[in-house]
Amino acid sequence: MLFLGMGIVTYFPRLLPLLFLSRKELPLWLEAWLDFIPAAILSALIFPSLITAGNPRHLDLLKPEMIVAIPTFLFAIKTRSLGGTVLIGMALFWLSGKVFG
Repeated sequence: MLFLGMGIVTYFPRLLPLLFLSRKELPLWLEAWLDFIPAAILSALIFPSLITAGNPRHLDLLKPEMIVAIPTFLFAIKTRSLGGTVLIGMALFWLSGKVFG
C-alpha cells in the first residue's frame, strides 16, 4: 500500500498538467517563463553548497568548488555542450584537488 500511495503521489502531479495543458496553446510569455524553471531549480540546489561552508554555515567564496564552477559555467555558456561541460568540470575539479590539496 505504501508503494502504491507513493506512486500515486508521484504520478498525478505529472499527469494532471499533461492532461489539461497538452491540447492548449500556451501564451509565448508563459512558455518562455517555464523554460527558466529547470535552471532555477538546479541553481537553488547547487549554489548554496558552492558559496557556503562550515557548521554553522558561513559565506566562503574562495572554496575550490566555486573556483572550478566559474570557468565550467563559462565553458557551458560558450559551447552549449553538456558532455564537454561535464568533462571540463571534472578535469578542473581534479586539478583543483591537486593544487589546493
